[in-house]
Amino acid sequence: MPRSATKASSGNPLPADFYGRCGKRVLDFTVALLSLVCLIPLFAILAVLLVVIQRTPPFFLQKRIGRGLKPFYIIKFKTMKDTRDAEGRLLPDEQRTTFLGSLLRRTSLDELPELVNVLLGDMSFIGPRPWIPEQMAIFTPSTRKKRMALPPGITGLAQIHGRNNLTFRQRVCYDLRYKRHLSFRYDLNILLYTFYKVIKEEGIHQRPDALGKPALTVMPKDPHTRGLRGNSGFYNGSHQTETL
Repeated sequence: MPRSATKASSGNPLPADFYGRCGKRVLDFTVALLSLVCLIPLFAILAVLLVVIQRTPPFFLQKRIGRGLKPFYIIKFKTMKDTRDAEGRLLPDEQRTTFLGSLLRRTSLDELPELVNVLLGDMSFIGPRPWIPEQMAIFTPSTRKKRMALPPGITGLAQIHGRNNLTFRQRVCYDLRYKRHLSFRYDLNILLYTFYKVIKEEGIHQRPDALGKPALTVMPKDPHTRGLRGNSGFYNGSHQTETL
C-alpha cells in the first residue's frame, strides 16, 4: 500500500508527504494573496509614514539564500534612516533607528512585505529563516543542503523557541528538526505560537553571542510547547543532536 494511502487511512486528513509536495505551496499562495489584498490600506499607511519620518524609501531589499541554495531578494519595511558620518559611513544601527522603525520591529510588522515573497514562491509562511550569503560558509555542505531543502519561512520552529536569543547553531538544529516533522498540524502549531510570541515581544533583541560556530549541539525538550493541541510531533521525549 502506498505510503500516502496508509497515512490517509489512519485519519490524517492531510498527509505530510502530500502537504510537503504541493499542499503547503497552495495554502501559502492562497493565504498570502488574500492577506495582501486585505492589508493594502495598512501597507499604504506604513509606507507613507516611513517616507515622511525617515525620508527614505519605505522598503528594504536584501539578498538571501532560498530553497535549493537559490538566491532571492527578501522584502521588508525599512526601519532605519540612511544617516552617515562625516566620512560617509553609516552610523550605528541604534542611532539610525526611528521610533516608528523600532515599533515595527517590536511588533514584527516590518516582516509584512515578505507576504510578497511568499506569493512569488521565494518563501513560505513556515520554514527556516533565509540566510544571507555570508552565513552559508559557516556550516558543512551537507548541513546547508539539508536545511535548504525546504523554502525559507517568515517564521519557524527556531523563532518560537527563542528567536534572536538562540545561538546560530541552535537555530539550525531546530530548522533540521522542523524538516523531519513537516506536516500541516506542525505548521499550524508553529503559526499559532508565533502570534503568542509576537504579542509578548519575546526574542526581539539579539544576544551578542547569537552567531555561533559549527558544533555538536544538544537540543532539550522545551516545556513552552506543552499544551498546544496536536503537539505530538514537536518532541519525541529524547534529546537529539545534529552535526553542523
